Amino acid sequence: MSDYKKQIKSYIEMEKEVLDSLSAESISKVMNILENARLKGKRIFICGNGGSASTSSHFECDFNKGVSYDQEIKYDFECLSDNVPMMMAIANDIGYHDIFVVPLKNKLKSGDVVIGISGSGNSENVVRALQYGNEVGAETIALVGYDGGRMKSVAKHNIHVEINNMQIVEDVHLILNHMMMFILSGMKGC
Repeated sequence: MSDYKKQIKSYIEMEKEVLDSLSAESISKVMNILENARLKGKRIFICGNGGSASTSSHFECDFNKGVSYDQEIKYDFECLSDNVPMMMAIANDIGYHDIFVVPLKNKLKSGDVVIGISGSGNSENVVRALQYGNEVGAETIALVGYDGGRMKSVAKHNIHVEINNMQIVEDVHLILNHMMMFILSGMKGC
């Protein structure tokens, strides 16, 4: 039987260091953008690939149900990564780089919000979604890791998880979702 305690403790320490380095100011700014969108009846579109697609879907669930449940004015989150038939049709007929831009062209309006999640910050389809959001006059937010990649400079706002470790970046992106949900739902621990 192997003893993994040393590696486990090392991983936990890395996670703590990264959490301690997060910018509370950046997180608060993003939370205010999301709350303003909710109160003004704006839509929030979110997308990512792989693990970031899963986190995007988790955001939609937690904000549309968890935060919105007891709110008179509800969140209107849509995860662009969840419509597999649409993504496959666009990837097949147009190209994978446009799987998020095409649905945004049908729905996104000025003042709406586009959130892109990417560990590397360089997912081309997410970069294009943020670029299109900027063109339309949407608020754009990037949740990134590593050096922030292209998305950090494309998005108007970002939360940067500064570590070159995909697992910890993805862990922290999900922690951000849960932290925002917990705070915005009135700390009821739902």
